[in-house]
Amino acid sequence: MSPTLVGLVMFGAMLALMALRAPIAAAMFIPGAFGYLVISNNAALVNLLKGSAVARLTVYDLSVIPLFLLMGQFATQGGLSRRLFHAAAAWVGHVRGGLGMASILSAGAFGAVCGSSVATSATITQVAYPEMKRHGYAGGLATATLATGGTLGILIPPSVPLVVYAILTEQNIAKLFAAALVPGLLAMLGYIAVLALVCRARPHLAPPSERASWPERWRALFGVWPIVLIFVIVFGGIYGGLFSPTEGAAVGAVATFVAGLAQRELTLAATKASLAATAETSAMVFMIFLGADMMNATLALTGMPAALAGWVGGLQVAPLVIVAAVLLFYVALGCVMDELSMLLLTIPVLFPAIMGLDLWGLQGQEKAIWFGILVLMTVGIGLIAPPVGLNVYVVNNLARDVPMGDTYKGVFPFLAWDALRVVLLLLFPVVSLGLVRLLF
Repeated sequence: MSPTLVGLVMFGAMLALMALRAPIAAAMFIPGAFGYLVISNNAALVNLLKGSAVARLTVYDLSVIPLFLLMGQFATQGGLSRRLFHAAAAWVGHVRGGLGMASILSAGAFGAVCGSSVATSATITQVAYPEMKRHGYAGGLATATLATGGTLGILIPPSVPLVVYAILTEQNIAKLFAAALVPGLLAMLGYIAVLALVCRARPHLAPPSERASWPERWRALFGVWPIVLIFVIVFGGIYGGLFSPTEGAAVGAVATFVAGLAQRELTLAATKASLAATAETSAMVFMIFLGADMMNATLALTGMPAALAGWVGGLQVAPLVIVAAVLLFYVALGCVMDELSMLLLTIPVLFPAIMGLDLWGLQGQEKAIWFGILVLMTVGIGLIAPPVGLNVYVVNNLARDVPMGDTYKGVFPFLAWDALRVVLLLLFPVVSLGLVRLLF
């Protein structure tokens, strides 16, 4: 069997295992191991297995992932998400669709200390959905807004998928965080604008709530000062050169823990729950790493990444068309895979091909950062797009009274803005690279 055929069979076997609901790590590891065995021999496979796990788990930069996850858990258990929503609702809740806008604003702010879309969706939904339901919001609009707002958990730094991309492509994490900030804020403001247009066209979907008094607004706003302080400390320290992203994540986790204690929300039981949830999620992430490493090691033996890079470089089409095709591929892949699995499986194969293209005259690091932000924004689409949409499943699991079909209908206006935003980033690299050039 030729190496190329082995690679194709591996992909087929991986998709078959995923269809059978096998864990994604196993779905990548098992075909990868068998493929490696077919191409090489028993001794080579055993030798790889002896060192690959240790090599992956001892990468210092990867420690930033559990630290950011822990920071998000402390924020969740410490009641910061609830304070964020109440503050946003106090200021904009009285306008039509205001509670939905408040959920998007609080999701964006919570994403700045979380780094996970699923955690952001679940946390904000538990706080916001009961209020939206009580005020007469249509179920599909409410859940669609919450699922879409949850994507800001990875679009606004810190972002776990962006950390993974940085490690896979050997890029600077701080620069990627800076590049994601403007597109992330653009996503948040766009979602609010989309919601406003939907509510203007169909006002019965989102009745306005009562107007808060000015003293109530200022009290609610004062209640979110810990998140503002944490954001300034963490990212001010990273961009100011006081500490690395990993050190910043550690500082952020400690600061969030202290804030939770100061608010008298983070009890001993909540602390234990935070640690357990962080350990569980980190274990899942690292198992996916090991599965993807096995698959990518076999792909390297087949020579498919180099062959793909050569084939793409020889295509007689505009480089932007190739990048657009890759982004559409990510949208399709998002229908069956989560964001981390997509990145771990595809970036080692596609990244060399993209780096070989002439794109807007960008060189080296700038091209890698620009492409990383494009991938991140496209991966965010997969989190809410049918037929899977992980965020939709998470939100509907918490809002069981809303049919999932209604949620999918509700996300289409937001998907239109997502598509427009990706085109904007594709055609104008300065949107993502401007802040990087300014700071670095």
